[in-house]
Amino acid sequence: MAISLDVSGLRRLELSVSEVTGAVGDSITVLPIVVAMAALTEISLPHVLLAFGVFQIVWGVRYGLPISVEPMKALAALAIAGALSYAELALAGLVLGVVLLGIGTTGALAEVERWIGEPVIRGVQFAVALLLLETGAGLALEDLTLAAAAAVIALVAIALGRRRASALVVLFVGMAIALATAGVPSPRLPGAPPLPAIAGALTWRTADGVFAQLAMTIGNAALATSLLFSDLFDREVPADELSTSMGVTNLLAVPAGGIPMCHGCDGVAGKYEFGARTGGANLVLGVGYLALVPFASAAFLGAFPVAMLGVLLVMIAVSLGASVRSSSNLALSVSIGLLALVWNLGAAFVLGIVVHLAIERARRGA
Repeated sequence: MAISLDVSGLRRLELSVSEVTGAVGDSITVLPIVVAMAALTEISLPHVLLAFGVFQIVWGVRYGLPISVEPMKALAALAIAGALSYAELALAGLVLGVVLLGIGTTGALAEVERWIGEPVIRGVQFAVALLLLETGAGLALEDLTLAAAAAVIALVAIALGRRRASALVVLFVGMAIALATAGVPSPRLPGAPPLPAIAGALTWRTADGVFAQLAMTIGNAALATSLLFSDLFDREVPADELSTSMGVTNLLAVPAGGIPMCHGCDGVAGKYEFGARTGGANLVLGVGYLALVPFASAAFLGAFPVAMLGVLLVMIAVSLGASVRSSSNLALSVSIGLLALVWNLGAAFVLGIVVHLAIERARRGA
């Protein structure tokens, strides 16, 4: 049974079993990273869930499609690895909000993409995967027994045909352990949002994060997502429009205690694979996030087994890093990732652009 809704003349929304199961597809992308950030950084989980809940609903209604709302992975990886403070993370999100809004409203996305290049985008994705892999392995080594248990749970889920949901299964087991240890938290409202001191956060680390995230956002969250909507839903959603909506999201969410957020083709693909066909999946998931807000306590996060969290990060890293195989210049993409790991992500990004443009110029002159 499906309930269809027309929302102020926008695209039709459906509320059905398929939309409910489809909502799981995006939570696979969001929840493991968000819980990891909340456990390892100074972000406020209730405010982050509140922001995700609101913008899942807003963009689901606006587009009428199962659009993804997920963390900006480059910034998330840097924060999880301790390379960005909360203030630097917040400032990077605000800067990207302004940049994405400017790019989207002026229609400059195609020109920006031409300068960055697909191999550079793949290289940044690979770099983020390596950072998450390094952090995850370090956490897993803190308790090899729990890490091995998490790995077995993931392998069983994969063997049962639930590869995409395997990380979510591990997350739920870790949550069960945390609840058994700390007890079910008493519900409480989140209160005023935290106010990071962004005035002193204008650092090279912030700039590195902005540059690296911009590459991933343009490639994965705008251009690839626009193409996927055309392929799966026969809907033309311009990449510049997606850039604009991401800019608006960050300029409103970050001051309210949220983290930098974007759309993403992986989240859209996950929702579609699990059955979502309309923005109804966003309504379901948004309400679900909002329902979790009163129960997201510090005691719960403190009891979450970090070794299992490490396995989660390793799984996310492997999934994200696999995309490097699709690069049109594998050597350049892998080099960017390795250089970022041993030196600096922002510098690797800039150097990658220079090398990519030099290769393209030589190819045209040949």
